[in-house]
Amino acid sequence: MSHTYPESRSSGAVPALLAHRRLFAPDARPNRWVLFLHGFLGAGRNWGSIGRGLVRARPDWGVVLVDLRLHGDSQGFAPPHTVASSSADVNSLILHLGGRETAIVGHSFGGKVALACARSSGAGLRQVWVADSTPAPGRTEAGASRLLALLCSLPDRFDSRGQLVSAVQSAGFNTHISEWTATNLVRGPDGYHWRFDLSSLDLLLESFYREDLWPVVETPPAGVELLFLRATRGSILDDASAARIARLEADGECVRLIEIEGGHWLNMSNPRGLLDLLVDGLPR
Repeated sequence: MSHTYPESRSSGAVPALLAHRRLFAPDARPNRWVLFLHGFLGAGRNWGSIGRGLVRARPDWGVVLVDLRLHGDSQGFAPPHTVASSSADVNSLILHLGGRETAIVGHSFGGKVALACARSSGAGLRQVWVADSTPAPGRTEAGASRLLALLCSLPDRFDSRGQLVSAVQSAGFNTHISEWTATNLVRGPDGYHWRFDLSSLDLLLESFYREDLWPVVETPPAGVELLFLRATRGSILDDASAARIARLEADGECVRLIEIEGGHWLNMSNPRGLLDLLVDGLPR
C-alpha cells in the first residue's frame, strides 16, 4: 500500500495553500513529485487510484493529489477566479513541496491549468501531461457549461444526495456524472448543501474558455516536455488542434501527441492504459 500524508491549508481567512494529499510508497522518501490536477467540479481524490498505482510502480516519485481553487477543500481563495490564478496557486504549492523535480498531470480543466503552470514555472518542472484537454480558447463539447447551468437552476439545499442525482439524471446526464456531481454536497443540520460557490465557479469556467495557451505549446519552456493525451472517444482536443500539436512534434519541439483508447474520463475508462503511460514516461 502507499502511504498518505494529508495537508490542510492555512487557518486564516484567506488560505495560503491549496488543499492537497501526498502519496508515497512504503519506506520511500521521494524528492520528486507528480501533481494531479482534476477537472471542473472535481477534486484531487478523483485521481487517488491512479496515484496509488503510480507510487507502487515508481517509488522514486511521490504523488500529490491537489484540490484546485474553489474545488474540494480549497475554498475561500480570493478573486480573480481564473486559470492564471489557479496556476499561480499550483506553482506556490510546488515551491512549498520543495522537490528536486516536478511533473504535472492535468485533466480537462486541470490540463489547461497545468499548461499555464508551465508558462510561469520555476526550476524543476520537467513534464506537463495534458489529459484530454486543449490549449485553444473557445467553448468545448464536454458539457461543463450545461451541467453548471443546471446546478445553478436547482435549489441550494437537498434532503439527500439521491435527490440531486435524480435531478441531474432527469436533465439527461448519465449515472456516472450524476453520482459524481453529488460528491460535492456536504451534510449540514438542515440537509445537504454545495461545498463550493457556483457563481465563482462560473467565473473559472469562463476563464477556461477564454484562455489561449498555444504560445506555451509552440515555444515550451526550456527543459519542459509537454505530452498531450488525446482520448479516442474524447471531444475536447479537436482534430485541428491535434494536427497542430503533431506538426510541432514533427518539427522537433519538445511536444508529444499520444492517442489513448478511452473516453474523456480516462482515469475511469482506461486507468490501466493511462497508468502504463505515466509509469513508462516519467523521467528515470
